[in-house]
Amino acid sequence: MTVLLIAGTDTNVGKTIVTTALVASWLQSYPKKNIGLMKLMQTGIGDRQFYEQLFNDTPQVEIVTPIEFDTPVAPPVAAEREKREIDLGLVWQSFSRLTQSKDLVVVEAIGGLGTPITHELTVADLARDWRLPTLLVVPVKLGAIAQAVANVMYARYAQVKLMGIILSCVGDDAEAQLEEWAPVDLITSLTQIPVLGTLPHLNNIQNLELLARSTQDWYLPFSK
Repeated sequence: MTVLLIAGTDTNVGKTIVTTALVASWLQSYPKKNIGLMKLMQTGIGDRQFYEQLFNDTPQVEIVTPIEFDTPVAPPVAAEREKREIDLGLVWQSFSRLTQSKDLVVVEAIGGLGTPITHELTVADLARDWRLPTLLVVPVKLGAIAQAVANVMYARYAQVKLMGIILSCVGDDAEAQLEEWAPVDLITSLTQIPVLGTLPHLNNIQNLELLARSTQDWYLPFSK
């Protein structure tokens, strides 16, 4: 059974598309296996609805979002504004059920590794405590090298098990600037973490075949 956390350097870096592409790839590679797709928690509207639009008619995929807030801010802030509690026990129960019943489980984090999920814990803390192998999504833009280095250093401090980095071309000019903004050899040298692949800029992020094809050059030995 494979479990993987998709984390990022920040919000809006392409985590949802990387997660979707990975699930699409798994569906092609393992059509008879059951997949758990979990959004750790959601604030505002977005990822869960996107996943449901793509996978609701796919019986192999179960989508789980244990906690949702209407306010699109960090979870502890959203909880305060909505006068609610963040029940990590509920999140753990949902995650445990998926790991016990599915062959493959992918969890999309919220925000970046440093995003708070409670007043005491960040995404990185949860990744460590739950022993989640983690992919770090780094957006291809000016400053990508510094973001990669800083987040890998934080991951090491928090004792997160980083499997590797995925470079995400979120902008339409990112691929053309890849060697200047996010040179693979330099990022690997500075972080000592392998760059496992690049997500190209996709004009149609709802095409599952295209999404699966975008992962063909990724070096993911635990999913192929």
